[in-house]
Amino acid sequence: MPNGTSTGLLRGRYRLLELIGQGGMGAVYKATDEFLGRNVAIKIFLANATAPADVRRQEDEVNILASLSHHSLVTLLDAAVDRSDPARPRIYLVMELVEGADLQRKLARGPLPVRQIAQLAYDLAEGLEYIHSRGVVHRDIKPANVLLVDYNGDNSRTRAKLTDFGIALLAESERFTAEGSATGSAHYMSPEQAKGDPVGPASDVYALGLVLLECFTGVVAFPGAAVPSALARLMNDPEIPATVPAAWAGLIGAMTARDPRDRPLVHDLVLAMRQLIIGASGRHRAGAPVQLAATRPIVRPGAPESSDEEGRMTAVRRYDLLDTPPDGAFDRITALAARIFQVPIALVSVVDYDRIWFKSRHGLTVEQIDRDAGLCASAILQAEPWVVTDARSDARALANPLVAGEMGLQFYAGVPLTSRDGHNLGALCLIDFVPREFSPAEQATLADLAAMVMSELELRLDSRQALLNGRSLRG
Repeated sequence: MPNGTSTGLLRGRYRLLELIGQGGMGAVYKATDEFLGRNVAIKIFLANATAPADVRRQEDEVNILASLSHHSLVTLLDAAVDRSDPARPRIYLVMELVEGADLQRKLARGPLPVRQIAQLAYDLAEGLEYIHSRGVVHRDIKPANVLLVDYNGDNSRTRAKLTDFGIALLAESERFTAEGSATGSAHYMSPEQAKGDPVGPASDVYALGLVLLECFTGVVAFPGAAVPSALARLMNDPEIPATVPAAWAGLIGAMTARDPRDRPLVHDLVLAMRQLIIGASGRHRAGAPVQLAATRPIVRPGAPESSDEEGRMTAVRRYDLLDTPPDGAFDRITALAARIFQVPIALVSVVDYDRIWFKSRHGLTVEQIDRDAGLCASAILQAEPWVVTDARSDARALANPLVAGEMGLQFYAGVPLTSRDGHNLGALCLIDFVPREFSPAEQATLADLAAMVMSELELRLDSRQALLNGRSLRG
């Protein structure tokens, strides 16, 4: 254990208890905060006081972490320099102590269930979206830097927290590594990192793709010694076994493209991961309350609050749409939409707890599909038209089984059907099997048709209510 102050405490406050882990840049200890009476994690850097670049890098990590606050990141509580030994000043970080294993230890026991992979991927994508929006690139995404916490204690939802920003640098800042050298762990670094080129957010996306692939397979995609492992990805894409579900295989393949320009943006990854877990999050019938808030859905500014799933389903039942016979009024609208936009399929969909029911379907024979298979489940999270012009290159849709499977969906445009009280019941949507552009004017036309659907629904609801009121007065 490293030297402390004369009282055995760092700055007279933190008592080191036991070593948790050690790496090339420092050691992490479990410690007690004597002031607040709580356990914390403390990272003490292995600084070389005679190397200004080393000290500067450590100070940079302190500044980065001090500016970040997100539920998918380990929280920084304090940062300082211990000068009890003037000849060996030590920078240290005080962080929340995450009780539980890291992802590396969990993967040592084998692959993870698909639903857990989706949940962890969603957490990590959100964390990366947050740090990238603040100009920070992590540069060392790997299973050992993903801490797992089970707040409920029942394995129902394990949260992932990203830690160790030891080599994270501001994306536009000077690189403190030697010219041409690579930073990051060899098994997970991106091709541009392996070449020693400047890196950006796409490098984190690549590393996350390798981590997710390992979650499915239980093995490292590029094994071996550091140099051969790093060089292998310059010539080859990672092998994605046939055992990886098709939707995931397409998404991971895009994330691990050798050219960073071909990788999806992390914002689109968040939407794709949300698509993968939304069905499982909503798989509750009446009598089993849905807790979508636990998955922190992404809602754009002005969008309805989609975490109120019970309120939304109450609105769906109020309009009496589910399991009802074909309706000429809505069939005329979908037929009109198909003619206007020259698409093979147009639908009026209603999103149920665990399925999507088609109130009107032009060009489609099935009455319903699983909720997690339908893009309409994503469309109802928006306040404006949700358009996928080319599903083969859009990370939001790569994870969808209708895109990756036999149907071969390539284009989707959906406008939410929003009730008077702000709940999205479903969507008026268009589907095509070839990519296509969808102009703002076309989006406005589709929105007008969706308004016609809602106008018809509101008229019917008002008529039923008036009839019920009349009966009540006569009674």
